[in-house]
Amino acid sequence: MLDDLLKKFVRWLDPKLDKYRHTNAPSRPPKYTPKSLEDFIGVLQRTPKSILSSRDRSRIAAIMSFDDRTVESIMVPKSKMIFVNSKEILGPLVLDKLYKSGFTNFPVVDNNDKVKGIIHTEALNTLEIKRTDRAEKYLDKDVQYLHASDSLSHAVSEIERTNSYYFLVLDDHDSLAGFFTIQMLLDYLLN
Repeated sequence: MLDDLLKKFVRWLDPKLDKYRHTNAPSRPPKYTPKSLEDFIGVLQRTPKSILSSRDRSRIAAIMSFDDRTVESIMVPKSKMIFVNSKEILGPLVLDKLYKSGFTNFPVVDNNDKVKGIIHTEALNTLEIKRTDRAEKYLDKDVQYLHASDSLSHAVSEIERTNSYYFLVLDDHDSLAGFFTIQMLLDYLLN
């Protein structure tokens, strides 16, 4: 009987206590869990800038889509590359053209446009170039290659494996398509 009386009292008291419950607690929306990478990126884009800056959003999105991106998506295409002929004399005009390009590595080609190697501007900076020195004298024949369709993850593996920072990029027919550097990868991730 006491048990029944206690239950009746609780039923009577419960509605009266409602006005004292959760008065200071803000109501929270239900937790949202993204179902795909696109959903997650959508959540990032909708996050207020006071919480997540545009730069931070871009970085997170770049990291999240890293495995889906290819070398081709961030490489410099062949049409924008500067080539040096192996027989070319590295006089003031040629050196000026190379330095003004902003690049630090230049593929050296023969008369048939076949890549023979790379010239690194740091090698040119440390040497005294005579007016009769040809490009082939400063040639680095150790050329590393990637394919345009390789993933950025694969590119990282190749950077680690070869300890190289500059790669020529080949298309599906093994023709030169452009070049790729570790700096491009860092810019993609950090900017």
